[in-house]
Amino acid sequence: MQYRRLGKTNYQVSAVGFGAWQIGADWGTVDEGAALDALQAAAAAGVTFFDTADVYGDGRSERLIGRFRRGWPASIIIATKMGRRAPLRLDSYTRESFSAWVDRSRTNLDMDRLDLVQLHCLPQDIYYHPEIFELLDELVAEGRIAAYGVSVERVEEALKAIEYPGVDTVQIIYNIFRQRPADLFFREAIRRDIGVIARVPLASGLLTGKLRAGSAFAADDHRNYNRQGQAFDVGETFAGVDFERGLEAVEALRPLVPAEASMAQFALRWILMQEAVSTVIPGAKSADQARANAAAADLSPLPEATMQEVDSIYREKIAPLVHQRW
Repeated sequence: MQYRRLGKTNYQVSAVGFGAWQIGADWGTVDEGAALDALQAAAAAGVTFFDTADVYGDGRSERLIGRFRRGWPASIIIATKMGRRAPLRLDSYTRESFSAWVDRSRTNLDMDRLDLVQLHCLPQDIYYHPEIFELLDELVAEGRIAAYGVSVERVEEALKAIEYPGVDTVQIIYNIFRQRPADLFFREAIRRDIGVIARVPLASGLLTGKLRAGSAFAADDHRNYNRQGQAFDVGETFAGVDFERGLEAVEALRPLVPAEASMAQFALRWILMQEAVSTVIPGAKSADQARANAAAADLSPLPEATMQEVDSIYREKIAPLVHQRW
């Protein structure tokens, strides 16, 4: 496992982290035993960064990580998110609501002070209200959170958020099918010493190479019910790429995968070629998936010719669908 510095937080975190949305909700049923096995397997493979949110299973994901953390002997960093337990409008984000959400996460995770709290994909106009970030500064001063950042849908939101000096991290969708963050945001993140957390790295499973045109998803899986953005931003499902067009691009990518790697590992290693990325957070429903994800950090750097070919496939097949949208 490689370890990288998470921006101004100064945390040293595993280059491959663990995204805990899948063990909370919206990806079909995952029983508690399998979830805990996945967390333990990830940590045993060197993963030290675990990302969750208060709304993943209405706290289930946080509580599972709290149980795992109590029984794990080594130090880990836990990032959670808040802001989607109320209507997505400015008057929902008050001192009282922030305090309540932070305290609920502290209870769920069994932590006196949260390592990192991120605003969770809030409406774009929120980033133009300094008073929101002043509330977070107060929570840091009180010792209830150690650091804060944002999780965003759009590059423009990320660029605005990092103008606030207290913002230490940005979580953003970045993968082979969503490359726009590398155009400008990554340069600004490096310049301002912002930790970058790359989420949706496998485009909801498209970039595992295992999905087919006839793949079926459970009724409670967002890949079934959110394909048109019916429940939340469509960019969170298959990275906003039309499913069939995504499958076509996957086939074009398949010959580029090194013999010693799976397509999922190749997709994760591609993300880690970016200096700006502190950690990438694939999800896992099983111990085997968690171990396979972690192993991606140990792959050799991808050749420049491969990087150029990936870029060409993106520009031809995917960029016209998504590049300017997010």
